[in-house]
Amino acid sequence: MKKNTWLGLILLAIFSLVVSGCNFSSSGKDKEDKEEDGKEGDGKVAQVLNLSATANIPTLDSTKAHDGIAFDVLNNVNEGLYRQDENNKSVPALAEKHEKNEDGSIHTFTIRDAKWSNGDSVTAADFEYAWKRVMKEAGAYNYMLVTAGIKNSEAIMNEEMDAEELGIKATGEKTLEVTLESANPLFETLLAFPTFLPQNQKFVEELGDQYALEAENILANGPFKLVNWTQEQSWKLVKNPDYWDAESVKIEEVNVFVVKDPSTGANLYETEKIDRVKLTSALIDQYDEDKNFKVEKDSGIVFLRFNHNHPVLKNSEIRRAIGMAVDRQGLTDVILKDGSSPIYGVVGEGFYFSPDNKDYRELNGDFNKGTPEEAKAIWEKALAEVGETELTVSINIADSDEMKKVAEYLQAQLEDNLPGFKLEIKAVPFAQRLEIEKAVDYDISLSTWGPDYSDPMTYLDMWVEGGSSNRMDYSNPKLDALVQDARGETDLSKRYEMLLGIEKILLEEDAAVAPLYQRGSAILVRDKIKNLAKHPTGAEFTYKWAHIE
Repeated sequence: MKKNTWLGLILLAIFSLVVSGCNFSSSGKDKEDKEEDGKEGDGKVAQVLNLSATANIPTLDSTKAHDGIAFDVLNNVNEGLYRQDENNKSVPALAEKHEKNEDGSIHTFTIRDAKWSNGDSVTAADFEYAWKRVMKEAGAYNYMLVTAGIKNSEAIMNEEMDAEELGIKATGEKTLEVTLESANPLFETLLAFPTFLPQNQKFVEELGDQYALEAENILANGPFKLVNWTQEQSWKLVKNPDYWDAESVKIEEVNVFVVKDPSTGANLYETEKIDRVKLTSALIDQYDEDKNFKVEKDSGIVFLRFNHNHPVLKNSEIRRAIGMAVDRQGLTDVILKDGSSPIYGVVGEGFYFSPDNKDYRELNGDFNKGTPEEAKAIWEKALAEVGETELTVSINIADSDEMKKVAEYLQAQLEDNLPGFKLEIKAVPFAQRLEIEKAVDYDISLSTWGPDYSDPMTYLDMWVEGGSSNRMDYSNPKLDALVQDARGETDLSKRYEMLLGIEKILLEEDAAVAPLYQRGSAILVRDKIKNLAKHPTGAEFTYKWAHIE
C-alpha cells in the first residue's frame, strides 16, 4: 500500500478536530479505559457502525425528500407498511395483515402495534395524512403514487382534483384502506419506498416549516432514532428501544460523517474512524490490493439533462450530437476506474429482465452510439439549421470529486469533437444542484438517477410531461400515452414491449437526454461488518440486520 500524502494527513487532522467537536461519542480517558480494540468494558464487541456521506441531508421530510442520502436516513429511522429485506424483496413491516378484494383494486391493511418516539401510537391516519400531504405539497416523488396506481393520484398531480380525493382512507385506528385505479403488480414493491412512510400529523403541523430540518424535529418509528444532525458535518443514529422488532436490531449506534474529499475519506478509513468508504479513480491503484477492497456494480446511471427551453439545446439533433461526441469507454476506463460501465440507454444493465428472462438493456440495445466523425457531421448540420456557427453553454454539476472529473472530461471531449462548442463548468453544493434542476435554471445538468424500485418503469415514467423528476421541460405526448398504457397493462409480455417502446421514444426519436455511464463502486469495507443490507433500488442501506463481529 502506498504511503499517504502529507495533504491527506493535514486534511485528516482538520477532520479529526471537527469530529471531536461533534459530540458523537464519549471522549477522554473514561472512554479509552472502557473500550479497547473495538470492545466494550464487558469484553463484547462494540456494535457501532461508522460511515461517510459525500453531502449533507437536504431535508428529512418524507413527503419532500428526493435524494439518496435522505432516503437512507428515512429508511432507518422510519418504517412504512413494507420495507426491503436483506434479499431486496419488499416484505410486510408495519402491515401486520394485508388483504385485497377479488380484482386487486382495494387493499386493506391492519397496522401492527407500533410507537412513535414521542410515545404516540402509529395509526392508519398517519398514513392517510402523509400520503395526501405528498400530493398537497407537490412533493418531488408524488409521481410514485401515480406509479402505484392509487385512485385519483394522477388527476390530483395534474391539479384536476383535490388531494383529499386520493384513494386512501383510515377506516379505523389500525385499519387502512387503499383503492387503486386497477390491480397493479408493482404496488407492494413500491410500498417499501420512503415516499410511502407515515407522518404524525400533530407533530408535523406544530413544527410547520421547521419540520424535519433538525434531529429533534423528526419522529422515529423505525429501527433507529436520529439524535444528532450537524449541517455539513455529521449525523448520528441510535437503536430505537421502542421499535416493534427491536430484538432484530444489533447495531447500537451509527455515525455518518460528511466527507467530500476522497483522500480524507481514505485516511479516515485507514485510521479506523470510518468502516466503509467509496474510492475515486485517484485512489484505486493505491488500494486495489487491500484485502478489504471490493468493486460493486450499481444500478444507478449518470447522464446529461438538457434544458428543452434553451434556444439551441431544444433541437434534438444538437442534443444527439453532444451525446454521441463523448467517448464513454475512455471515461469509465481511464477517468473513473471504479467498475462503472458505458451506457447508451436510461435503463441500467443487469437488474431488469423480461418475462422470458432477457435483460432489458440487451433487448433494446444502444441508442445514439457513434464515432466522433459522425457526431461532428450531425452537429454541423444541426448548428446550421438553427442559424448558429458556435455554441457556449454551461454544465451544472454537484461539487463532488467524481462529478468534477467527469465534467472536465466532458469539456475536453465536446470542445475537441464539436467545432465551435464551449462548455463552462459550474460546480455547486448537492442540494443547490437539485434546486437548480427543479427550477430548470441551467443549460446542461450532469445528473444521477438511482432507481426507486425493481422495474424498468423507475427509469421511464420520470420523463412524462410535468413529472416531478422531469426537471428539463421535456414533453412528448406519445411517451406520456405509452407510460399511461403500460401502467394499466396486466399482460406482462405486452407491458414489457411498452416499456421498451418508451425508451425508444425518449432516445431514438428525441435524444431527450444523453446517458453516459452506469455506476460502479470501488470501496473499502471492513470484514467485521456483517449483514449490512445494500439495495440496488430505493434507499441504499438498511442497518436493521447488521452487526459487528
